[in-house]
Amino acid sequence: MSATNSKEIQVVGKDVEKAAEKAAFSPLMETLTRIGYGVRGLIYITMGLLAVQLVLGKGGSLASPKGAIAEIGKQPAGLILLWVVLVGLISYSLWGVIRAVFDPLHKGHDLKGLLERFGFLWSAFGYAILILPTYGYITGDSQKTSGLGSQKFLTSIMAMPWGRWAIGILGLAAVAGGLYQIYLGLKAGFDQQFQVYALTPEEVKLVTTLGRVGTSARGVVFALVGGLIGLAAYRANPNQPVGMDTALATLMHQPYGIWLLGIVALGLIAFGLYSMISALLFRLKK
Repeated sequence: MSATNSKEIQVVGKDVEKAAEKAAFSPLMETLTRIGYGVRGLIYITMGLLAVQLVLGKGGSLASPKGAIAEIGKQPAGLILLWVVLVGLISYSLWGVIRAVFDPLHKGHDLKGLLERFGFLWSAFGYAILILPTYGYITGDSQKTSGLGSQKFLTSIMAMPWGRWAIGILGLAAVAGGLYQIYLGLKAGFDQQFQVYALTPEEVKLVTTLGRVGTSARGVVFALVGGLIGLAAYRANPNQPVGMDTALATLMHQPYGIWLLGIVALGLIAFGLYSMISALLFRLKK
């Protein structure tokens, strides 16, 4: 390849990169990201409310995010809500990629920053795998609603060479991530996705409290999910349930489990409310 062709390719590559970055920080992307935060909030509020109903003996259930989406689809105007959820999942997945690649939160390139940016990418994957099941609920296609379930994922990975070790490492990473979220929640070190200039001091205090409680509760659930994944690796059992619903069930079956479940359920609702506030006040800035 000639030097001229090489320079032309570099120029084209830079132009493509600039165009992608411009699109990532566009008003449209900001709007889509707001929808994404709102949908994330709706999912967590639904999970929390279902668990609270179970604690109070008024029905309810222990739902994973996919189960929460199915429940949303059963509500009045459920089909419209499912379309909103679908757009929100796509948007939030894109936001995860943007946070990882373009680093709008300025996490940097040191080890801590790279780990957090990888976490954003993993978050994007976690929400992206809900897109197909949500579309399945909309169309009534039962094959699509199964999506890439946790059992399918574990089975496919464990079938690979060193797959059991990979699952074990994933479990440890999830435990570490959950514990880190608990730490961030306790020290109010979680990322605020908006500027607080539009809020009164009392509102800032309320939002911060919701973020702390919600982040800590989600951290508890994530750590439990990581433990279940690690257990699956230890037992070489790809059929081990590892979803968030199983994590909540595990919590419920501990001593004083109904109280623990109630506290975590309220925390999930708090996280959902915090996400909703993020949707209202979010500002995308370079």
